[in-house]
Amino acid sequence: MPRYVALFRGINVGRAKRIAMADLRALLEDIGYSSVQTLLNSGNAVFTAPTAAARTHATRIRAAVSRKLGVDAVVIVRSAREIAAVCRDNALESLATDHSRLLVLLAPEAKALARLKAVAQQDWGEERVHLGRQAAYLWCARGILESTALEALMRAAGPEATTRNWATLQKIRALLPTDGR
Repeated sequence: MPRYVALFRGINVGRAKRIAMADLRALLEDIGYSSVQTLLNSGNAVFTAPTAAARTHATRIRAAVSRKLGVDAVVIVRSAREIAAVCRDNALESLATDHSRLLVLLAPEAKALARLKAVAQQDWGEERVHLGRQAAYLWCARGILESTALEALMRAAGPEATTRNWATLQKIRALLPTDGR
């Protein structure tokens, strides 16, 4: 069976939308997923599941988390194969002197990425934006909090998009099969 990753937007940031990772692991197992692993405390869960559209898994997980844990949060699910492609498509990795300042923006649908084209074509000074096939990439030269490009990307992508820094994405990738299955 294939491996997937669920990426939650906005949980465990500040006091809102708190979810214990042990509770998330247990919930995912309760709804039928196996070999569940969480990474960090920011809503990254890797799991094994029958083949299905990523959107199907995302909808199922979001509903279960809302119903059983009382937190409604956007969930984006990607297969191991899709995460491998996202990692290969990063044209900005060579610029990154600090992987925590290299962001990957993921959206549930391709149309959200299409809305980023105008933002990606702008001159952002030291910052760089690359629009890939399945994700957008942003090098925040002066840090994430100082990034005007990040603000513009998130506004254009809409409330269903989420980001992970490159260091976190590499840790997620390490939990997935190397052949992308």
